[in-house]
Amino acid sequence: MFQNIIIGQYVPGNSVLHRLDPRAKLVAVFLLVLFVFFANDWISYGVLVTFTLTVILLSRVPLSFIYRGLRPILWLVLLTVLLHLLMTKEGAVVFTIGGFTVHEQGIINGVFLSIRLLTLVILTSLLTLTTTPIQVTDGLETLLSPLKRIGVPAHEIALMISIALRFIPTFMQETEKIMKAQMARGVDLTTGPIKERLNALLPLLIPLFMSAFKRAEDLALAMEARGYRGGEGRTKLRALTWKGRDTWLLIVVCAFGVGLFLLRA
Repeated sequence: MFQNIIIGQYVPGNSVLHRLDPRAKLVAVFLLVLFVFFANDWISYGVLVTFTLTVILLSRVPLSFIYRGLRPILWLVLLTVLLHLLMTKEGAVVFTIGGFTVHEQGIINGVFLSIRLLTLVILTSLLTLTTTPIQVTDGLETLLSPLKRIGVPAHEIALMISIALRFIPTFMQETEKIMKAQMARGVDLTTGPIKERLNALLPLLIPLFMSAFKRAEDLALAMEARGYRGGEGRTKLRALTWKGRDTWLLIVVCAFGVGLFLLRA
């Protein structure tokens, strides 16, 4: 299950999105996260889904890979739909299950919120799927560089964010290995009362934290051995170059946001 998480992973390729400047992609993703909340009816959500599918096709990331990556959050989507079905009491009654009535607005709200959640995960994941960790770090550092004048450590912040993103899939894989090892020793992590399942998590959390500290120490030693002393005086092997396609990306994203705002009910 955990190896299917796509956030933080990079898929090598030569697509349009792969060739874009990381600064343009970071700004575009930030704007898209805001624009997703503009949708509030069937037309605007249809445009949002069409735009997301178009971006996926442009990235040339296999649809099966993205589907596998979305599987771990499908339970959250289903829970969201279920809560709206049971809690929303607006609109006509569609059907009744036991003592619960399902209203039309509950179905609509559940579908809309599910689409919003899935598009947010996909659009943000495509940033790391089409951008190397080094490019993410350089892009973040460049965007945060104006804050250096007021004492903000732009390079260190960008480096920390990049390392955190890079280690998400690593820790997920480590978690799955520890879970399988504990289950092989007879620890039941999937059944039983909630209290017993929480107690069973202790044998999982302790080795996971120990592994995280060990990896952090190894990374610190490796950076120190390579002479890392912060961002001052450091040069880059590949300088970022802003091209016309990066400007067009932001124009298209802004036009999409304006159109989505005008289409909303």
